[in-house]
Amino acid sequence: MHRLIVDTAIILAGGLGTRLRAAVPDLPKPMAPIAGRPFLDYLLDYWIAQGIRRFILSVGYRAETIRSHFGSTYRGARIDYAEETTPLGTGGGLLLAARQLAGTNPVLVVNGDTFFAVDLGQLADFHRRSQADWTFCTFSTSENGRYLGMDIAPDGRVEAFRSGRNSGERLANGGIYLVAPGLLANTGHSPGQALSLEDTLFPTLLARGCRFYGAEFPGNFIDIGIPEDYARAAAILAIRHA
Repeated sequence: MHRLIVDTAIILAGGLGTRLRAAVPDLPKPMAPIAGRPFLDYLLDYWIAQGIRRFILSVGYRAETIRSHFGSTYRGARIDYAEETTPLGTGGGLLLAARQLAGTNPVLVVNGDTFFAVDLGQLADFHRRSQADWTFCTFSTSENGRYLGMDIAPDGRVEAFRSGRNSGERLANGGIYLVAPGLLANTGHSPGQALSLEDTLFPTLLARGCRFYGAEFPGNFIDIGIPEDYARAAAILAIRHA
């Protein structure tokens, strides 16, 4: 069976990190130290181990800190940058970075301030079988108000997004996506336009009939923008990298 080649990832690393400002006042959030190393190191290590060979880092706040640390290569992987001159939000940063894509292979998109243990081979197989334009990696949670909830049909098709304030167990967006590059070039929004992934881009594309699918993964999930997750990140990442 033919398998999709996924060797390029866009990392959304341009956030201000306001919730972590007390702990890491002078660093962009993805560079927050975890056991003496930047969090972004762990993310790149994880995806390099699964076959990613090129990263496009979408950067903004204190971009020079990220550039000086990684340069143009990291552990054999090529590093490129898409730098915002004004804040563009997660959606705007993604579309700016997507201008550097070439070819027809799907691109992995990863939030730069979260870690989610996802098997890339399983994700690519699901994406191919579903003939998806955009595949969301989801996890089950009972926490209210913290994550973007998702209504997903039995076949995996995303039917709706919701605030996540309902009680009970539900599927939530884990911030890792596999996306057809042609979709990012034809969203109806212009590169350089400020917009949110969750509030603007997702609803717009869903309303246009894009094939959004969601696959649930059971792996550890941490969001270092949440102080309690940041505090336990070293233990989680040490387990993953032991």
